[in-house]
Amino acid sequence: MNWLALDIGGANIKVADGLGYAISYSLALWREPAKLAQQIRTAISEAPKCDHLAVTMTGELADCFESKAEGIRFILQAIDAGSDNRHTRVYLADGRLVSPQVAVTVSRLAAAANWHALARFVGRLAPAGAALLIDVGSTTCDIIPLVDGKPIASGATDTQRLMTGELVYTGVERSPVCAVAQRVMFRGQACPIVHELFATMRDVYVLLSKLVEDSSDTNTADQRPLTKAASRLRLARMIAADRDEFNHRDAVTSASAIAEAQASLLAAAIVKVKGGMPAGPAKIILSGHGEFLSRAALETFDSPPPVLSLSQQLGPGISRCAPAHALAVLAREMSAP
Repeated sequence: MNWLALDIGGANIKVADGLGYAISYSLALWREPAKLAQQIRTAISEAPKCDHLAVTMTGELADCFESKAEGIRFILQAIDAGSDNRHTRVYLADGRLVSPQVAVTVSRLAAAANWHALARFVGRLAPAGAALLIDVGSTTCDIIPLVDGKPIASGATDTQRLMTGELVYTGVERSPVCAVAQRVMFRGQACPIVHELFATMRDVYVLLSKLVEDSSDTNTADQRPLTKAASRLRLARMIAADRDEFNHRDAVTSASAIAEAQASLLAAAIVKVKGGMPAGPAKIILSGHGEFLSRAALETFDSPPPVLSLSQQLGPGISRCAPAHALAVLAREMSAP
């Protein structure tokens, strides 16, 4: 029985087999939902041989769908169309693997359940006592409390998790800069940031060399390449300037301030989640390709507990696709005789 796990997001599809294979594909689901089935077919063809699929998703929130239930139905239909009739199971937020037919009847449990799969998998790294999982991706951060290896999240739906601090809707790529910071220092004076989608956090972290440049990538605010030069121009527009008024030093100064503001947002949520735990975490586990943001947030605390990095434990590719990797491992274990 060869399992492959798919984590279908609104901007990325993450695929893993739980045995070391992990890859992330970009797909703007909200803009091109008709391409989903073909992307799934491609992902399966490029992955190790599989005869069983395990699925989790967050893409049902994409605004091309009228409701989450509609989004779940669409995603599962696309998987059916792109999987060549492979046996498929859907992960629910209560820990069950169910058929697609059952999943559409319990959409509240099927929606955005990937965090639960990741938390269950990571729990084996903290089998006793309290721990905290922080997973930072391109769009969101998950902060999940664990006790004796089991998730004890207060929220079940995304809305509930937003209110508890367990979900922070900010990430290291897609978040608009104007949603993260209100002002930056520009040549010694505070300057408000304009409320316009001129730049995203990808530009910030490319300028700070936390993310790599990619001249072939035009999935940016202005659809120009993801280079430091283009990111500088996008960031200049955040204070209504242009390249003649905003040099590289200005860009790095502004980017550093915006990155600090995002770290403060995450740190505040960590404090909130820790406050609801029965005991302070003895260990913090980091995952996601935005691990550097987690570390920046933790640096604001006095004497944080020991940190365990999935990137160091399993490799950066698996860490980026951690929920898919976790789901593949769980599916294999749950189906074992």
